[in-house]
Amino acid sequence: MLKKFPKTHLFAVSAIAVAVTAALTLGNGKDAEANRISVTLPVSSETPLTTQDKEGQDLGTVNTKLPPSLPKLGDAVDSATQNLTDTASSVANPVQHSETDELTHAKQDKGSPTPPEKWESFTVQSGDTLSRLFAKAGLSDKHIYSVFADNKSNKDLAQIHPGQTLRFLKNDSGELLKIELVQSQLNTFQVYRGDDQKFHSVKLTKTPDVHTAFAQGSIDSSLFLAAKKAGMNESLTMELANIFGWDIDFVLDIREGDTFNVVYEELFLDGKKIGNGKILAAEFMNQGNQFQAVLYRDDKGNGNYYTPAGDSMRKAFLRSPVDFARISSHFNLKRKHPILHKIRAHRGTDYAAGRGTPIRATGDGKVLLAGRKGGYGKTVVIQHGQKFTTLYAHMHRYAKGVRGGSRVKQGQIIGYVGSTGLASGPHLHYEFRVNGVHKNPLTVKFPKSEPIPKSEMQRFKAQTATHLAQLETYSASYQLAANNREQHNNAN
Repeated sequence: MLKKFPKTHLFAVSAIAVAVTAALTLGNGKDAEANRISVTLPVSSETPLTTQDKEGQDLGTVNTKLPPSLPKLGDAVDSATQNLTDTASSVANPVQHSETDELTHAKQDKGSPTPPEKWESFTVQSGDTLSRLFAKAGLSDKHIYSVFADNKSNKDLAQIHPGQTLRFLKNDSGELLKIELVQSQLNTFQVYRGDDQKFHSVKLTKTPDVHTAFAQGSIDSSLFLAAKKAGMNESLTMELANIFGWDIDFVLDIREGDTFNVVYEELFLDGKKIGNGKILAAEFMNQGNQFQAVLYRDDKGNGNYYTPAGDSMRKAFLRSPVDFARISSHFNLKRKHPILHKIRAHRGTDYAAGRGTPIRATGDGKVLLAGRKGGYGKTVVIQHGQKFTTLYAHMHRYAKGVRGGSRVKQGQIIGYVGSTGLASGPHLHYEFRVNGVHKNPLTVKFPKSEPIPKSEMQRFKAQTATHLAQLETYSASYQLAANNREQHNNAN
């Protein structure tokens, strides 16, 4: 497989592979089943990959040029060894409530530094309002009115959430000069008084450094435990499960000995890790079957996951409507009903989960029913095109905005697990119908989404080649290191 990649790709990842293998061979054998490394790797692609946060905002751009020379092997080994067991996330501490901090700006005026600006900062607490926070800063509602009256764009200042920081800057006379809403470590919304004495606003964004990291795990009992041991946090684990969720049921299909390999982004600001970016490439071995996925962004910046051959990982339907829930009753046309105590066909699958667990639409569609339906209790029925319908029963309540005639997207929360209707306990009863005929949701074949167009295939190959090479090289390095350790242990 590696022989298909350009020489520049192979040279880069091969050098890293040697370093990784050496570092792993020197490591503790007990860590071989699940581990994580983080190194800054050269990334080559036709277009830069832009990382986004949960709101879709840009978090950074991956370097897209290969360096003229690679680091020395010894340095690479030292770097890989140092980072092999580094799984901690280093997040900046939040500003304490009602503290005054001084920020000294580096301006120079005839050799004398400008006096430090004295900001008064408040951490937004649950139940806080803008009026209350202004009052704590010694400002009145009159100031709030002035801020919003001067410029309509200043209204973003009103979108405050617990955990954010609101900062005020005043002059010696107590006149308000600036307000900053620190929304995250990367994004700040600033309102400032201009030369015209009116308030204007600007969005300040910091760009993090993007490093490429690798994690590998072997499952003993659950994906979450193996991923945690490999240094992956919960959100990254969920992203991995979502990528392969159309092909693998992570409740039923997972077996001891299944393995995963993940190449992903880590975001750093001022030398400290502040979070993870996107998964760039991943592999999952499930019951001996290999599944691979790679991130590809089209010329409009839309990112989706595909197989190395260009087939979409996304299917028309999710395999399961509830994340990591236990199946309490399978599709069975001759099942004895637990309440009625007589043979009654069970035309769906029951997922046992705690009351209030989110239920997701398994496909895009139109809501035909969001109401009570006899023994089903609170139920949602969704029409997906002309052939398919899905049913979700025994809900505790519906999600906001879900009603008859509304449109829903795949993965959208449509309700919450309950026990309404003829239910012996909290669970979701899920049905899948094709042309009105009930099918087993766990075995029915789903229609596939569109693959990469032939006209775009060359661009796809060029953009994804490096990440696929990294995935293969890292995986091989881990396996080689594991074999070396095993031979060493056997020799002793």
